[in-house]
Amino acid sequence: MRNVYLDHIAATPLHPLVLEAMLPYLKENFGNPQSLHSAGQKALVGIEEAREKVASLIHADPAEILFTSCASESNNFAVKGLALAQREKKNHLVLSAVEHQSVLHSAKNLEKLGFKTTLVPVDKYGLIDPEDVRKALTKETALVSVMLASSEVGTIEPVREIALLCRGQNVLIHTDAVAAVGSIPVDVKELGVDVLSLAADQFYGPKGSAALFLRKGTRIIPFIDGGIQEGGRRAGTENVAGIVGLGRAAEIAREELQKRMGKLRLLRDRLMTELPQKVDHTFLTGHPEKRLPHHASFAVEFIEGEGMLLFLDMKGISVSSGSACTSRALKASHVLLAMGLDHALAQGSLVFSLIEETSGADIDYLLGEFPPIIDRLRKMSPLYTKYLEEKGK
Repeated sequence: MRNVYLDHIAATPLHPLVLEAMLPYLKENFGNPQSLHSAGQKALVGIEEAREKVASLIHADPAEILFTSCASESNNFAVKGLALAQREKKNHLVLSAVEHQSVLHSAKNLEKLGFKTTLVPVDKYGLIDPEDVRKALTKETALVSVMLASSEVGTIEPVREIALLCRGQNVLIHTDAVAAVGSIPVDVKELGVDVLSLAADQFYGPKGSAALFLRKGTRIIPFIDGGIQEGGRRAGTENVAGIVGLGRAAEIAREELQKRMGKLRLLRDRLMTELPQKVDHTFLTGHPEKRLPHHASFAVEFIEGEGMLLFLDMKGISVSSGSACTSRALKASHVLLAMGLDHALAQGSLVFSLIEETSGADIDYLLGEFPPIIDRLRKMSPLYTKYLEEKGK
């Protein structure tokens, strides 16, 4: 049986060169970077070199990069830290309806402290209209948070246009760029955002290592209190090996990004075209063109995503249904519901995410195994039985 892993939006494998860069900091260079002796200073050098590499990937200044433990921490840090820093003057947040749970739940917690939240709708492709953001802004708006790209449907959002609106009204803007950085070119200067979240495990780096871009002069309340690490803005002994791995992964991504994108678009487009042809009542979710180059997502009518995942896994095919943080929730995705899908169809979501090592043979295998699995599941589906009865079949 062939093993085909197509869930790289949840995590990518560790690049061999990234592992090679990390190993010395798991062995001989184990010192604490806050120590003044030479062992500690070696670790500190590793961190600062990584900071430069991450900054280079997104065209930022190294001093604007703060290291965190994961994407969710970066998003929590951004939303809560920026909002609380303006609490005495502003108490309003504007978010898209399709944000990651780490952003939405951060806003929910801020509401307990007196903040108000406006959710901006999206169209059937999951795309935000900047004009809707403009209408949501008030004199009390402290922060706008709009993701750069969706991990669930792959749609790339017009963040630059939204940032221009925010700049004109003196409102800070954060973008969750976790699904985008390392997969498409990202330039914080061109985007015009004040804060941006990214994570290593999206581009061949280690899990447990992420970062936050914080534009110079932007005030933020520390998310973790304690020591003086990260300029006093993020306390805690640094994950030196993880940070070094993030830096090396960022360096490789910067060098190989265009090559990766070219190959992945071809495989993605093939999957987007051929899968609905192989299985009727299968619909592409997300924008057909304005989407991540390695991402193809669908809703399959009459059956649930969990059943498809289990049967595909028995054939050695690993995919996801929704985001990694919600796939075990066993409920319809808030992203798909916001896009106008009904609950039944939203329950049948599938996400295929590729990497450079994904081959045409992998796609062949998926396209061969997928139709009989769907046929088998539909024969057990009361929804499909009802559909056939209504059609008189």
